[in-house]
Amino acid sequence: MPSDDQVIEDVYAREVVMARVGHLIRRKQQEVERIARILRQTASFEGVLAPVPGIITRIFLIGPYARRTWYEDKASLYFSDYEFWVVVNHTLYADDIRWRRAKELIVSELGNRCAVSLSVFSKADIKSAKASSDHFILDRLEAGITLFKASRDAPSALPRRQNNT
Repeated sequence: MPSDDQVIEDVYAREVVMARVGHLIRRKQQEVERIARILRQTASFEGVLAPVPGIITRIFLIGPYARRTWYEDKASLYFSDYEFWVVVNHTLYADDIRWRRAKELIVSELGNRCAVSLSVFSKADIKSAKASSDHFILDRLEAGITLFKASRDAPSALPRRQNNT
């Protein structure tokens, strides 16, 4: 599992994710970007006996923030929830225990400003949904915003720290 320093130092430009949710106000863009970064950096795939190393293949923002129907009423303290869907490359990596640290860090960073819903699917789950025409999943994926796609956004390695000595 990465250290907190690695969580803070992400491997891709924050502006890229924020541009993908450019319809949101700046604070919401920053929150979405931070959640996506936490998800990428804190998922724990160690100790899993799977045939392939664990990777996140996609992160989607779905729900009202993706549909541009989000609601925030400071008087009644009602806020729309953030809904994130993560797709991993193997079913064993979709287990809730692999995402515990990410959920804890999201709660500690965002506090009670908003609720965050996280659903994790494997690539096999998505293929199965397509094969069975599962409109619940397919409609949300189609209407969602892809915040991260491994084939497009992932770097080949973590950046090295520069020593200014």
